[in-house]
Amino acid sequence: MSQPVDTAVSAVRTYIAQHRVAFLDDLTEWLRIPSVSAQPDHAPDVRHSADWLAAKLKETGFPTAEVWPTPGAPAVYAEWPSADPEAPTVLVYGHHDVQPAAREDGWDSEPFEPVVRDGRLYARGAADDKGQVFFHTLGVRAHLATTGRTTPAVHLKLLIEGEEESGSPHFRALVEQHADRLTADAVIVSDTGMWSEDTPTVCTGMRGLAECEIRLYGPDQDIHSGSFGGAVPNPATAVARLVAALHDEHARVAIPGFYDGVVELTDRERELFAELPFDEDQWLRTAKSHGTRGEAGYSTLERVWARPTAEVNGIGGGYQGPGSKTIIPSSAMVKLSFRLVAGQDPEHVREAVGAWVPGQLPDGIRHEISFSPATRPCLTPLDHPALQSVVRAMGRAFDTPVRFTREGGSGPAADLQDVLGAPVLFLGISVPSDGWHAPDEKVDLDLLLKGVETSAYLWGDLAEHWRHAP
Repeated sequence: MSQPVDTAVSAVRTYIAQHRVAFLDDLTEWLRIPSVSAQPDHAPDVRHSADWLAAKLKETGFPTAEVWPTPGAPAVYAEWPSADPEAPTVLVYGHHDVQPAAREDGWDSEPFEPVVRDGRLYARGAADDKGQVFFHTLGVRAHLATTGRTTPAVHLKLLIEGEEESGSPHFRALVEQHADRLTADAVIVSDTGMWSEDTPTVCTGMRGLAECEIRLYGPDQDIHSGSFGGAVPNPATAVARLVAALHDEHARVAIPGFYDGVVELTDRERELFAELPFDEDQWLRTAKSHGTRGEAGYSTLERVWARPTAEVNGIGGGYQGPGSKTIIPSSAMVKLSFRLVAGQDPEHVREAVGAWVPGQLPDGIRHEISFSPATRPCLTPLDHPALQSVVRAMGRAFDTPVRFTREGGSGPAADLQDVLGAPVLFLGISVPSDGWHAPDEKVDLDLLLKGVETSAYLWGDLAEHWRHAP
């Protein structure tokens, strides 16, 4: 017995097919703009990219599309209100700046001259993040054309920043400055990816990040290890002992209070992670590593997605040159980073680290700790109605069940959650082989159009199933 035809799906796919060529032509034009935010020589290109996108969003139909300046690179804001005053408000986040790229880095073609090979579009920004931002332009048009609407089913806003690849140094201040205009019931982050081409997934959270540098001081200058060794404290030895004390025998972080507030994985979440087709040997090859190691009682995916960590990013002290120099060094240092999960407060972690360090040091060793600005973790519960809308929309587009992941890294999405008080949801179609930040970055065109299709279904689903934020 044949399955009934979903006329709405057929209509959306037909519309996308009819407008595919024009959509890709526009995207290709945008990808030619080398909007490299990390290189000052490209500042005019980043501005050009913002102007181009604002103009294209107006052409798409957004009645409001503005370029917002920052002390660094500009962002783009757009808004398209729904005719339904009761509709939820949704803010889409992405970025229009890209990583540096040059042919001599190992590209098979010019990084800012897009080319299609074997159904994949190769260019810097194709996946990260211009392609994933731009699919929303055709998505909203398909939504309108196939539903007969003149405005979206939700109050739709876009915030596309221009400094994500430079660490988003001005992003939080921008969000705070414009918080009244950015207010939303939910945030959709389209700067993310899926598990694989044949396993569509939705990310439900990202870890936060706190970083510090600890400097230890012993003698006022380097001194002779024969004359003074064994009788005064050595800061290089002290920093080694400090690092050794960072974890216990079960690879848990040994700092008292570090785990305060941690939201533990539910049994259902652990089941869902275990359902993913995870090949640990392949993962190790990708990690260029030769064995797994981490907190006891958790799988590899659970460790990188849902558990907090403490890592040594750099350590040093004393003589580093060839041969020997028999000294007790005057100083030593270590750089630490802490990945944080839902429920952890970066300020509390900072205080816990600050209270722990002195107790690990011998008399005669002085210390200084400096912290970088922190990023908060974000997590959306599996049963959140907005998340379920994303899952349903992606499931319709891909014609297959959608699974769940988290992201082990950190990003500015947490600033949106923190300032706006809105749940953060992730909608992306990129896959690990797309080569973000690497030579020959690419996006699969069929997957890119699945992103368009998901976007086309999402706005109506949100309006139907989620009238207001809970």
